[in-house]
Amino acid sequence: MELSKRIETVAGLGLVALVAAGCLLVLAPFVSAILWAAVICFATWPLHLRVLRLCRGRRTAAATLMTLLIVAVTVLPFLLLVSSLDSTIADFIARMQTVFAEGLPVAPEWVGRIPLAGRYLRDYWNDLACNADKGHSFLATVLAYMRDWLLRHGRDVVASAATLVISVFVSFVFYRDGEKLVDRVAEIGRHVLGESSQRLLSVVGRTVRGVVYGIIGTALGQGAVAAVGFAIAGVPWPLLLGLVTFFLSLIPFGAPLLWLGATAWLLFAKGQVAWAVFMLLWGFFVISGIDNFLRPYLISRGAQLPFVLVFLGALGGIMVFGLIGLFLGPTLLAAGYCLLGEFLGRRGGAAADAAPPPPAPAGDGTRRDS
Repeated sequence: MELSKRIETVAGLGLVALVAAGCLLVLAPFVSAILWAAVICFATWPLHLRVLRLCRGRRTAAATLMTLLIVAVTVLPFLLLVSSLDSTIADFIARMQTVFAEGLPVAPEWVGRIPLAGRYLRDYWNDLACNADKGHSFLATVLAYMRDWLLRHGRDVVASAATLVISVFVSFVFYRDGEKLVDRVAEIGRHVLGESSQRLLSVVGRTVRGVVYGIIGTALGQGAVAAVGFAIAGVPWPLLLGLVTFFLSLIPFGAPLLWLGATAWLLFAKGQVAWAVFMLLWGFFVISGIDNFLRPYLISRGAQLPFVLVFLGALGGIMVFGLIGLFLGPTLLAAGYCLLGEFLGRRGGAAADAAPPPPAPAGDGTRRDS
């Protein structure tokens, strides 16, 4: 009888494990979209509560308005960037066809002004321009490489767009039924970790909100001031470059790639030394200055985590999980930091309880004869 109960228990646990594994396999392609939706909803939940009050408690209406807001903030800029890149690529292909038909022109003067390698690049360029066969072979090799690169990253863009669309749909569900989901997660946490799970969930929540505000807020600030700087310096397409700066700012050390490129273009292609110096100073002190001061302040204030752990978590998270690792990495480190604090606190409390009481002072409890 006891053996049959054990067999039933093992069989039940095995069935539960199989069902859980099947659920994970089914949801595996959508994990990134679900995580994105969870991060966005958690960070914007205070705004959702205000919208819910304005909608007089109608959850579906509030969830619809919040979802439309997410579409306006995330999907529309993504579509604008893709459409701008599409027109830029079409213009580049038209220019390359003209070069193939008329031959490679001689190197412009600014190529020779590039430090260190300028003279070599100018001579190599002019050699390709004088030798038509060599020039066509070089251009064919470059175009073949660019075609393969565009095909590989074109699939990534399509996958990112699909993830974004799915995350918007999941966000609607989270906004509508988020409180029930949080109650379930809290109940499971109490069963697994006890009352300390509530403190852990609080730390994770503050970390996610702090990292989202720090990273996205900093990226918005850098994109805005970059667009202003590009417009002042006369760099073409300042709004588009500001939008690209916003996306690059989500990645550590991403924004300098653009303003350094704009500085080099002003200096070598246009020969405008004064505007190149302005762009360099604007990029270093204003664009990157926002990253150096605003990001640590916003993240550390919300996450209550040493900034070095936030930085390492964001960088390591990108390497392991991709772009979602910007938020997942610091969150995991914050959870581990909280669990370590709980463990050390319990060990310290247990040691204090087990220690014998201190001996009474010699003078206590003794009578003194008058």
